[in-house]
Amino acid sequence: MAEEARRVNTITVLNFLQRNIVGVAVVIVALFLVIPMPRVFIDITMALNLALSIVILLTVMYTPRATDFTTFPRILLFATLFGLGINISSTRLILANPVNPRGLSHSQSAMVQAFANIVTGGGTGATPVVIGFVIFIILIVVQVVVITKGATRVSEVAARFSLDSMSTKKFDIGNRLNSGLITEEEAQREQDALDRSVDFYSTMDGASKFVSGNVKAGIFITVVNLLGGFAVGMALNGMSAGDALLSYVKLTIGDGLMSQIPSLMLSFATGLIVTGSSTDEPFEKELAENFTIDGHVYEIVGAALALMGIAFIKNGASATILLIVLGAFFFFMGFRLSRSHEQKKAQGAAAATKNTTQGAGGTASSDAGSIAPLDTLSLELGYALIPLVDKEKGAELLERITRIRHESALDLGLIVPPIRIVDNMTLDPNEYSFKIRGIEAGRSKIRLGYYMCMNTGMVSEEIQGEKTKDPAFGMNAIWVPEERRTEAERAGYTVVDPPTIIATHLTEIIKAHAAEILGRQEVSAIINRIKETNSVVVDEVLNGERTKFTYGDIQKVLQALLEERVSIRNIVIILETLANYGAITKNTWDLVEKVREALGLQICKQYADDDNTLRVMNLSQDLSQMILEHATRPSDGSEPFAALDPVDARLWESAVVSAYNAIRNKGYLPVIMCAPNVRRLVWKATSREMPDIIIISVSEILAAGRSIKVEVVGEIAEDKAGVTIKNV
Repeated sequence: MAEEARRVNTITVLNFLQRNIVGVAVVIVALFLVIPMPRVFIDITMALNLALSIVILLTVMYTPRATDFTTFPRILLFATLFGLGINISSTRLILANPVNPRGLSHSQSAMVQAFANIVTGGGTGATPVVIGFVIFIILIVVQVVVITKGATRVSEVAARFSLDSMSTKKFDIGNRLNSGLITEEEAQREQDALDRSVDFYSTMDGASKFVSGNVKAGIFITVVNLLGGFAVGMALNGMSAGDALLSYVKLTIGDGLMSQIPSLMLSFATGLIVTGSSTDEPFEKELAENFTIDGHVYEIVGAALALMGIAFIKNGASATILLIVLGAFFFFMGFRLSRSHEQKKAQGAAAATKNTTQGAGGTASSDAGSIAPLDTLSLELGYALIPLVDKEKGAELLERITRIRHESALDLGLIVPPIRIVDNMTLDPNEYSFKIRGIEAGRSKIRLGYYMCMNTGMVSEEIQGEKTKDPAFGMNAIWVPEERRTEAERAGYTVVDPPTIIATHLTEIIKAHAAEILGRQEVSAIINRIKETNSVVVDEVLNGERTKFTYGDIQKVLQALLEERVSIRNIVIILETLANYGAITKNTWDLVEKVREALGLQICKQYADDDNTLRVMNLSQDLSQMILEHATRPSDGSEPFAALDPVDARLWESAVVSAYNAIRNKGYLPVIMCAPNVRRLVWKATSREMPDIIIISVSEILAAGRSIKVEVVGEIAEDKAGVTIKNV
């Protein structure tokens, strides 16, 4: 029973140590600093310290990316404290125990004496000790001046450059996310990796200072060992000055080596990890690739060594033989590398010839495949506007663009593709350009640090500022500096900041060009989303025997609606209407009118007042008949239009412009009501000169039912004197 109890207790203790190994180790290291440790325990910890430093160094060498070794800064601190604790304990052991000046002392550390004997050659005279001490001093100088100082400097530079480039890298991630090159999950992973990198190099900058301090502390302890040992040897141990100096110098060398060699390895590991590459290839593979890039390098080196050997033939046969043999080895290695590279080039040329032949026979060439497609939507910025998309400075524009895409989906039912944001050095620094499939759709200039102030009729007192125009609506405006913003607001101006200016402009461009943005891919995405909840109507439209439509057919109908700023969000009604009339006609423009009729209430509410009153100008029967008589319907199924002769064109233009101005002067929206069969023709004949004009058919108003009250504010009619606008 007692044996079983001891076994259980032992297992319990081992399990506890396994779970709390780090905490136990830290406590033991702390005890090193204040409690005298046995000689055997000090020897064991010295060996462990040496092994730990080698393990850390090799781990760094076999870690492809520095940020993969995330615990390195904390391990560095622990290893530094561990080494200092051992150094202090060994110093106490050296000073507290007698020394045998002529041989191995069993009261001193065996590891310290072993390393001291290796450096001094095991001799007991003054000469070996002096030689060993000189070598030890050189080792300390190399570590302090070269390795530790270099590693500390590299850590500082790496941390600084990592922090300086963080905003640019974050901008690039956000840019690629907005352009659709990466998903949100990939962007989050890259963002997390960037954050880890910045945190790692920042902590490494601080941790490297501990390494530097460790080296300085080791030098100080070495001096204490030497001077303190000399004093102890003479005063307490009764040794002569010569014996005390030789004995304690020897122990100082051994103790210094046991502390400085692990410290040197840690310093080297620090420099190695912060100078590592950003690739995922191991260090030895990169090394092999870099040193085998060209065999001619080794051929030249081999020839140079052989020539040096021949030059030394009269002064040293041994040196000549060594240089010639080594030169021959390098030349042979270079020759083999050159042969290998030539074979690889020949194989690559053969493969390229084969690909070219296949491309000539009809297979797409690699050059054609490498051409990047145009972005559906792109926003190009002058370099002065980059702060608007810099996450370190708020990235207001990025957030607004995300909202624009969401609002467009709600308002128009259009899934706006990701907007790629790029900097364009050919633009004016304060200029931006919005492109749709590579074609510019809008451009303007803004001034950072200034606000655009517009007079919307509420201004009580005009203020001075640089004159400009609002890019979205063309209103007159002025630029005022940020410190005058409050003054402009008090004066009654509508004050808009630069991100809002760009966002509003983009919103209006997307609305005006929604039909161009909608492609077959976007149509497919819309239908696939609807299919999840309304699979029957989608199946009927796409696969019905008599009502089968292609994505292109549906795209034309949706584009015609978007051209007149009719939301396609109610896609279910649109598809049901296509299914209802698809067996009767496949004419796009007839189907568009049927869809608009089905969406009558939605369209009327879009332009009605708050009291659901729709105020319209009625187009007379005579003018409707004139448009209908001049209608041209192309045989290829493209959109019909009214081909008016010059006399009728002037008559029509005068009628519509007068009606437009009259209803605008009343403060109403420019809504014209006409017959369904001429509605699209009327819109086509007027929309170029008046993009905001609204043409509604009687059928759409009737479909709205009693939910909409219609008020005819005037009529566009023709009499003997020409065109008259009545009752406005």
